[in-house]
Amino acid sequence: MRADARRNRARLLEVAEAVFTERGTGASTEEIAREAKVGIATVFRHFPTKEVLLEAVLVRRLEQLAEEGRRLLAETGPTHALFAFFDLILDQSPVKNAFAAALADAGVDVRAATSEAGRALREVLAALLDGAQQAGVVRPDLEVPELTAILVGTCRMLEHLDGHPESAERARAIVRDGLRAGCESAGTTTHSRSSG
Repeated sequence: MRADARRNRARLLEVAEAVFTERGTGASTEEIAREAKVGIATVFRHFPTKEVLLEAVLVRRLEQLAEEGRRLLAETGPTHALFAFFDLILDQSPVKNAFAAALADAGVDVRAATSEAGRALREVLAALLDGAQQAGVVRPDLEVPELTAILVGTCRMLEHLDGHPESAERARAIVRDGLRAGCESAGTTTHSRSSG
């Protein structure tokens, strides 16, 4: 792809993400073309269908999340990076989930479509978790699969609490506190007693 074509594609993705985020995934490709100040043919040249465009927007969003995780680890250090990334994912989850739901409704295999970006995101999450554990701020028995499940569950919980910001913030704080070092002792003790 030529440099100008790459720039056009990147510009279209940026505009499409803004339009879909502001107006919902029901926004049309014509609206995106108007906002980007290009003809509809230009949009279709890069993205033959709306589903292809939505998929590219979702992949771009995941790639940017991974990039932000790397930046947080480099700039804020392991003590704060994981929790900052945790909050970032929770904040962006509603829009990301809306994109994924629209693709799934259109018959797209979202997991397959985002597999590469998802793998990069898990690698970043693993690096952030390892750094936080090495720094002694996150419980040492936590692993990436559990952390991923906790993130997904917390996102769903916040959807349930939509419209109740104070409850949502308390719930987020409770989850964050449960990840901190020192919280594993109670669970370990309970497990030992029940298994003994």
